[in-house]
Amino acid sequence: MKEKVLSVFIDESGDFGQYNPASPNYYVAMVLHNQEIDISKNIEALERQVSNWGYPEHTIHTGPLIRCESVYKNDLREQRKALFNALYHFTRLLDIQYICPVINQGDCAEKSKLAYTDKLTKEIANQLRAKDTYFSSFDKIIVYYDYGQVELAQILVSVFNTMFSKVEFRKIETNQYKLSQAADLICTVEAIAKKNVLTKSESEFFHSKNDFKKNIYKNIAKKKL
Repeated sequence: MKEKVLSVFIDESGDFGQYNPASPNYYVAMVLHNQEIDISKNIEALERQVSNWGYPEHTIHTGPLIRCESVYKNDLREQRKALFNALYHFTRLLDIQYICPVINQGDCAEKSKLAYTDKLTKEIANQLRAKDTYFSSFDKIIVYYDYGQVELAQILVSVFNTMFSKVEFRKIETNQYKLSQAADLICTVEAIAKKNVLTKSESEFFHSKNDFKKNIYKNIAKKKL
């Protein structure tokens, strides 16, 4: 019988450095894809749309895209929204699920890397444990992460290997897999959803918090495991 494999694509938002009360949350998006499900046509459609907008072989980074930063700093809002919508609809239409553990570093009595590590480790473990029936239905789990933050990589290795019997970790580049870009979008969308007030660039992009929740977040959140 063919081995049943689950791919887990990781993206994070936040860091383990000095506590910032203006940005206290740390998010870990985990996109879950059953490898038995073919998504090649979805990938081809995304690549075609992105190329049609003049970005052949481009890796979409949702945060800078919304803020008009980095490679997008000279792009018109119409172009940036087209790229966002391409990735959004790609993610929305995929046969995937996700979880997104999040901690508020402000809840830690001690504002330190050790305290954040402890809290995040427990939160990730709790969410995986809550969905144990799902994860345990697979023969093997492969975790894909770019190791952008060593602290998170260490947490993932520790938690997954403790909880599941057959786990493999693969260090990747963000441009290797479209599901990594989906994880990036989910991380950004989850972070915006938790805000009380949108930033200027977010307001220009989504108009209002209600519009964002109705037009974007509601459809992405349907993918939650």
